[in-house]
Amino acid sequence: MAELAALEDPKAREVNERHGDDHGVNLGKLRALAKRLKTQQELARGLWETGDTAARLLATLVCRPKAYERDELDAMVRQARTPKVRDWLLNYVVKKSPHAEELRVAWSADPDPLVASAGWALTVERVAKKPEGLDLVGLLDVIEAEMKDAPDRLQWEMNNCLAHIGIEHAEHRARAIGIGERLEVLKDYPTSPGCTSPFAPVWIAEMVRREQGGAAH
Repeated sequence: MAELAALEDPKAREVNERHGDDHGVNLGKLRALAKRLKTQQELARGLWETGDTAARLLATLVCRPKAYERDELDAMVRQARTPKVRDWLLNYVVKKSPHAEELRVAWSADPDPLVASAGWALTVERVAKKPEGLDLVGLLDVIEAEMKDAPDRLQWEMNNCLAHIGIEHAEHRARAIGIGERLEVLKDYPTSPGCTSPFAPVWIAEMVRREQGGAAH
């Protein structure tokens, strides 16, 4: 903890806090520290228990993802209240866990929108990488009915899922674009030059154009 405190940079904290992350540790330095510590499951558990954001980020880098029980991961996702901790927990720990699919199904139906958003984030991963057995039509039905009024984080992940269904699955593309156009979610999202808009119809069209361009060369 003392070592993490020494890595604190007020300027980094200021930037992070604008994105809802309450820590000021340079992530490159945090990764270097994790590399030095290597995998230490008990240390990871202790770091997580502190409740400190920088400590929890470090925990996700030094833990052994497969060592966590299902209920432990469920508790952790409910405790992870800042965006970066949630992202790292999902990407570095939950996605590598044998419990990921069971948790995806349970979380997607959770009344807490932040927990539900974790379920949808795992669903996006499956849409893109392992769609066999997923009910894509059913997912589109839920997105069509619920995305417009969903809280921010949940809406973001549902939109992500909508775009990926449209990009990866040509047979559902027209419907995915249609849903995006009707709901207009993230239509006016400020997008930096050179970046693709998260508005699903624009995003889908751009990614498909790139794929077809790549295939043509």
